[in-house]
Amino acid sequence: MPPRLVATDLDGTLVGADGRVSARTAEVLAAVGALGVPVVFVTARPLRWMGDIWPYVGRHSLGIVSNGAILYDAGAGRVVDIRGIDPEVGVPLLADLAAALPRAGLGLEYVSGLHRNVLFECEEVPDFSTVGDLLAPWPSPAAKMLVKDYSIPSAELRAVTAEIVGTRATPTWSVPGLVEISAVGVTKGWRLREVCGSLGIDAADVVAFGDMPNDLEMLRWAGTSYAMANGHPSVLAAATHLAPANDQDGVAHVLSELYRL
Repeated sequence: MPPRLVATDLDGTLVGADGRVSARTAEVLAAVGALGVPVVFVTARPLRWMGDIWPYVGRHSLGIVSNGAILYDAGAGRVVDIRGIDPEVGVPLLADLAAALPRAGLGLEYVSGLHRNVLFECEEVPDFSTVGDLLAPWPSPAAKMLVKDYSIPSAELRAVTAEIVGTRATPTWSVPGLVEISAVGVTKGWRLREVCGSLGIDAADVVAFGDMPNDLEMLRWAGTSYAMANGHPSVLAAATHLAPANDQDGVAHVLSELYRL
């Protein structure tokens, strides 16, 4: 039997280098959805980066964003659940990170958008982020904390951040120069397990696709996993199968074979 649920990362996996869903991939996603198989997007993207992607989510309408912190119902246009970092944990953690990495830009991702310090270079155009004191009272738990520093090697940034974070939160990464921090235990894999549990779907009936280290737990949990040919070496080693690169419509190619489309 083919998998009962498809879970896929977006950037570097489902979408091309241009950040878009190709016509071929859109066609395959629609065909899989017509079979009654949910395709769940599982991404590090914040909600504000998902506008062009939601039309492809399918009838089930659920998406996992911010590395698992947010479960979103695109059809209803509402956050179903958020598991964020509480200020009691986040404020002292931010202070420790600022002391250890004085040239790092620090940011907080909320459902409403990005709040950052002056050192954090926001590369979004247009930039709707707010700038201010991150240690001031938080309006709500933060979906993610961001640590950005291009002044030191990425491996050093990840190592220092992980040491400072310790067991207080869960750090991961998907691009050089940036570490993303979630609440303890919050990962793509954790959230996917929760979603599948609510649907009565076992890991053995899930196929997952990814390309970077923040996908590892999801790929290791799924009964069938595909690393993209353009993926990080750790992902290539962890997955059970290899898919063509994202710019070759790799996910669509594999799904066409799995579901005989």
